[in-house]
Amino acid sequence: MAEAKLSIRNLSKTFVTDRGETVALRGVDLDIGDNEFVALVGTSGCGKSTLLSIAAGLETASEGTIRMDGADIEGPGLDRGVVFQSYTLLPWLTAQANVEFALKASGKSSKEAAAIARDHMHLVGLDGFEKAYPAELSGGMKQRVAIARALAYRPKMLLMDEPFGALDALTRHHMQELLTGIWEKHRLTVLFITHDVEEAVYLSDRVAVMTNRPGRIKLVVPITLERPRRYMMTASPEFQALHREVMEAIRSESLVAAGFGAELG
Repeated sequence: MAEAKLSIRNLSKTFVTDRGETVALRGVDLDIGDNEFVALVGTSGCGKSTLLSIAAGLETASEGTIRMDGADIEGPGLDRGVVFQSYTLLPWLTAQANVEFALKASGKSSKEAAAIARDHMHLVGLDGFEKAYPAELSGGMKQRVAIARALAYRPKMLLMDEPFGALDALTRHHMQELLTGIWEKHRLTVLFITHDVEEAVYLSDRVAVMTNRPGRIKLVVPITLERPRRYMMTASPEFQALHREVMEAIRSESLVAAGFGAELG
């Protein structure tokens, strides 16, 4: 792979509280290439969200390095867009005004922000809902606004933490198709956290599986499915084989976490 857009080396994170220390990550190594889509999966509590928060600059590593384009990540920045499971929209602003808010904060004029926001509302399929308030939107529509807001200021990388986890199954499938369509047209680097293995395989170029806490990268599975992706691919033998490989890696960690040996698999 060419020089990594995001490079993580021997990264560890320990949380210290009154109750003692919790080692969330230990010795994580991962490279993500320019315009590559990588999904991160693993058992609950393995440190996926902690790793993404460090990449976003919302947490600091205890040891190791994390660099983007060769520069250390030392805090949040406009080079990274972040989308969480919770929509984090400002309820007193319309959908378009939520997108404009982020653009104005990045230094755009009101006129520029309005034009860019309209373009991105169209990009996520929300024409006609520009003046709607978050309370008037469905969960999937709110997440579309959040994605439009994250993309509007042209970040080099998109960090997504279970963005579709709160949606019903049908809406989730629609959002997956929307996201992969946007990514295939407007390539950018993506780190995507999910518990849904089918989602990870469908969206990604590679799926990285983490161990139990303290988390590290156990296995990286290249996803060899053709693009553009279509949801009917999920029934193909190739898709099912990739799904099974990732599931077996996670399941072996689950068995260990439950106190059973991997030999029970």
